[in-house]
Amino acid sequence: MGRQEGAQVSIIIPTYNEAPNILNMLRSIREHVSRVARVEAIVVDDGSPDGTAGIVREYMRAEGQAEGYSVDIVQRRQKKAGLSSAILHGVRRAAGSVIVVMDSDFSHPPQVIPRMLEALRHQCDIVVASRYMGGGGVVGWPLRRRIASRAATAIARVGLGVEQSDPMSGFFAFRRSVVRGLDLDAIGYKLLLEVLVKARGARIKEIPYTFTDRAAGSSKLGARTVIDYARSVWRLYRGGARRRERRASVRFASKAARFYTVGALGLGVNWLVSMLFAGGGGLWYIHANIAGIAASVATNFVLNKRWTFEDVDFGARRTLSQGARFAAISSLGAAVQLGAVYMLVEHYSMPHAGALVLAVAAASLGNFALNKTLTFRERLWS
Repeated sequence: MGRQEGAQVSIIIPTYNEAPNILNMLRSIREHVSRVARVEAIVVDDGSPDGTAGIVREYMRAEGQAEGYSVDIVQRRQKKAGLSSAILHGVRRAAGSVIVVMDSDFSHPPQVIPRMLEALRHQCDIVVASRYMGGGGVVGWPLRRRIASRAATAIARVGLGVEQSDPMSGFFAFRRSVVRGLDLDAIGYKLLLEVLVKARGARIKEIPYTFTDRAAGSSKLGARTVIDYARSVWRLYRGGARRRERRASVRFASKAARFYTVGALGLGVNWLVSMLFAGGGGLWYIHANIAGIAASVATNFVLNKRWTFEDVDFGARRTLSQGARFAAISSLGAAVQLGAVYMLVEHYSMPHAGALVLAVAAASLGNFALNKTLTFRERLWS
């Protein structure tokens, strides 16, 4: 058992503690995909302590080998070494000329794969299963997770110039030749984004699907995921995702896009810190919001100085002076934000979470122009 020589399609399934899901997932792949192509399913397990690997091996012995379908497992010794890294392990093991990447928790339905393979055969080199194009959707996510996903998508599209509606999708397929010769860093959990940025000239198609949150197990989203995503975007940007541009209008738009991309990240920081102190910390929502503002101002200043305005001089006097001006300008927005939050909660009975989003959006309107001209001493139109 194991690798199926001559397989047309290799389906890479990274796992960590997926014992409740993996058996049904492998059976569903066999049911929906092996009837349209010769398939090997490759489970890449990051040392799951819940026995995921043992379940896969038992399935391989009992029913995981049939005409047109096989199952293989790669068990890595290092625990939770990263989703993108796990996928690359699976790609190196794969025999197929077409690679499909998917989760094992049924948030990515196997019955969509035949449509992805059909698109690859006739129209493109990469197929992205999109939650955000017409006909797609998300079921079972709380508001906080929806906002985080949309913010990450906006950062990728604006900051890296990616055109697809769902570059953060974890459900995609590609011809093996697309990644041949690419230097993939495999940082974080979204390998697709790196492929979209680096695979110049590849023909890309999106098809809609509905993401349904896992029924068993727990989500892998956490602080480490956010940090790895920020590192990945930064490295992709520095690696040339955007070319230098001489036209003032384009430079202005580029810096504005970066500023508001940082702002979107700051929204996430503000949100998380505010919710942490208001929920687990037990603070009044106004006090919690102040803590969120302070955290977001600090992170926004550093990111805008280094990335948006490309100022590499971090000398103490210069940085402190700029930081003070940035904080002063941000405090104006903070006053607007606090006032808006209080008004929306107290007078319009809006939930704190929704009021926070609207207030941050309203407060950000003048920050870019003021910081560009006063904090970083640039002409506004440049």
